[in-house]
Amino acid sequence: MAPAEPRTLGHSGIEVSALGMGCWAIGGTWTFLGSPGGWSAVDDEESVRALRRAHELGVTFFDTAANYGAGHSERILGRAFADRRDQVVLATKFGYRVDEANRAVSEYGEPASDADLAARIRHELTASLRRLDTDYVDVYQLHVGDLPAEQALRMVDVLADLVREGLVRTWGWSTDDAASIRAVAHAPGFSVVQHGLSVLGYEDPAVLALCDEFDLASINRSPLAMGALTGKFTPSTTFADDDQRSRAGWHPAFAAGRPTSDWLARLDAVREVLTSDGRTLAQGALAWIWARSPRTVPIPGFKTVAQVEENAGALAAGPLTPAQLAEIAGILDGTRV
Repeated sequence: MAPAEPRTLGHSGIEVSALGMGCWAIGGTWTFLGSPGGWSAVDDEESVRALRRAHELGVTFFDTAANYGAGHSERILGRAFADRRDQVVLATKFGYRVDEANRAVSEYGEPASDADLAARIRHELTASLRRLDTDYVDVYQLHVGDLPAEQALRMVDVLADLVREGLVRTWGWSTDDAASIRAVAHAPGFSVVQHGLSVLGYEDPAVLALCDEFDLASINRSPLAMGALTGKFTPSTTFADDDQRSRAGWHPAFAAGRPTSDWLARLDAVREVLTSDGRTLAQGALAWIWARSPRTVPIPGFKTVAQVEENAGALAAGPLTPAQLAEIAGILDGTRV
């Protein structure tokens, strides 16, 4: 075993820990397009303790979005790292209308002109900077994953300007669409792709190949499948109405508000390999991602210090070996339905 080595975010030159922390859950309750968008209530003081504990354990990369809690997650990050801003790399996202007062997020209409679009992006960034209590964002990501590439290309000039002005160090796109990534891959300042990746699926293999081709960072959302890869769920597990997982039919680990039996069975099939070398299941799932590519930075979510400590514990053991990676692939090829 060897510890997970730090990563460089594509050709940006920004170095981060191999593990990041995803800050969706600490946004608390909010609505997205009229439906619950969060993970039930949170304890803000516990969130701050968890963020600081992650940093103590070697995590330097923290990923949030203006969406999460309609700005609340950004505020919590700002509180946690106000006295150590230069020691952490903060990533946030833009692309939706945020109503902080009502904790609601909605879609924008089509901008009337490129100038209007540029003004909107600058307005969103200014709001995020205020909430994060900082004068720059390390990684600024387009959050609308299914936005047509031609619309994303209209944003390139203003995002490049933000990089030149020092308000943003690099930018990226949270999308699983390989064609969209290819369309913007050469854009000035673009060096980060955030996409789904986990040991049981939820990925397009072409995305990692594109990251190699264009020297882009691979930021991995849902590396623990919203908790389904931790071993803590059964087919009868249910979630509160305001917990995202109660309606996460878009993720293959969930259906009708419960974890799917298929995912749980496949997880059980690879349990022995994932928990090798003293790892927990969650740590093994993170180790699998590191073994896939040296560009990967998984960003598991959290709500407690204990969750952070378990996830950060994966750093010491590092990635799975090529043999373990191949063994898991062979097992899953025989269990896939």
